[in-house]
Amino acid sequence: MNLERYPYYATDDAQEYTFYSEGPRGLIRKVVKFVKARDNPIIYNLGFGDVDALTGIIDDLAITDNKDRDRILATVATTINEFCDHHGNHYIYAEGNTPAKTRLYQMSIGRMLNDIKPGFEVYGFRDDGFESFQLNVNYEAFLVKRKEK
Repeated sequence: MNLERYPYYATDDAQEYTFYSEGPRGLIRKVVKFVKARDNPIIYNLGFGDVDALTGIIDDLAITDNKDRDRILATVATTINEFCDHHGNHYIYAEGNTPAKTRLYQMSIGRMLNDIKPGFEVYGFRDDGFESFQLNVNYEAFLVKRKEK
């Protein structure tokens, strides 16, 4: 993927990644966090949001509107790849916390699908099960798994 993305830094355990969104609303700290959700198969949940400047708490309901959506999503995608470098090619689960955010993620996956598919298996959840991601199908959640190199 040759998409513009933000520089980020990772925690020592490579499970949390921080970067800053830049735009008309200023610099906004963002965090991507991977938390093991299940064994056999191993699945990590991808959490993502703005960091509240006063509390330090990640707010996954925040709507930044900093006019850099694609750059943010490309940065998040890059962290998935780095996470896999450190922790292996496990499943990564993601869903929006609102239908609108899930739709945003779906549209972004759809736009980047040709870039994603050579390196990752991509699945969408609907009708109580996961299937290979298809364009123009509405999904409730997503799984990705990096292919073995």
